[in-house]
Amino acid sequence: MTRAFRTERQRGFTLIELMAALGIFLLVCGAAFTLLASSQQHARTESQVLTSFQEARLALDQIVRDVNDAGYPPPTFVDSSNPQYSASTPFAWSPGYTVPTPCTIDGSCITPGDFDLIVETNSQDPGTQVQWIRYQLQGTTLMRGVALKQTGHDPAVDTATFFAPFVQNVINNSSPAQIAQYQLSYPGMFPGGVPVSLFSYTCDTGGVPLPCPSAGTANAPANIRDVVVTLIVEAPTPDATTSQPRLVQLIGRGRRINPNQ
Repeated sequence: MTRAFRTERQRGFTLIELMAALGIFLLVCGAAFTLLASSQQHARTESQVLTSFQEARLALDQIVRDVNDAGYPPPTFVDSSNPQYSASTPFAWSPGYTVPTPCTIDGSCITPGDFDLIVETNSQDPGTQVQWIRYQLQGTTLMRGVALKQTGHDPAVDTATFFAPFVQNVINNSSPAQIAQYQLSYPGMFPGGVPVSLFSYTCDTGGVPLPCPSAGTANAPANIRDVVVTLIVEAPTPDATTSQPRLVQLIGRGRRINPNQ
């Protein structure tokens, strides 16, 4: 008995079909990787915005606490014969803040300023030495310096020796061109297209509190009652979708608790 063998040719994919399938596969993979990269960039941007917000919030809380404690302890609370252990005035401006001759804001005082704040306080222990605490915006970095109060020393000079970066990417004092760019995405920020004061002061005039530049004879550091702190911080990278900057603005108010001395 003879067996008959049937051979059948099996039809495979043609070269054109393989190339078409490979092209479709590459397109799908490319779209998937593009979407993944975009999602990662968006997540990175949101993470940086959240980090900037948290850093700004912590910084704002610290500044407000320092302002609230300004002027403590007063000379009447401790031995007034040793000025290093009491706060001569809540806001330690130069020159000559310890002498009876008063200085006026934007007049004989070097500071306070829109981007410069110095307080004199000891919130820890009235039996220890008072500290000068200074915040100053340098470029886009808010610096913080702390120095022990020394008789005959200038608080502005001593605190500058101990300056350290406190908050990065602070853009309150941006140029007009930068402000115009920011307002494309945040039209409510930078009213009038001008820099926003980091520190705004209200003076106690013995009646209705007024902004210090309008307080006349009461326009003196010793009469500062409130300090409004406005922090505008930019995230390190722009938005992944629009390429526009991402900003965070926080506002806090420090109210000096101790009465005028």
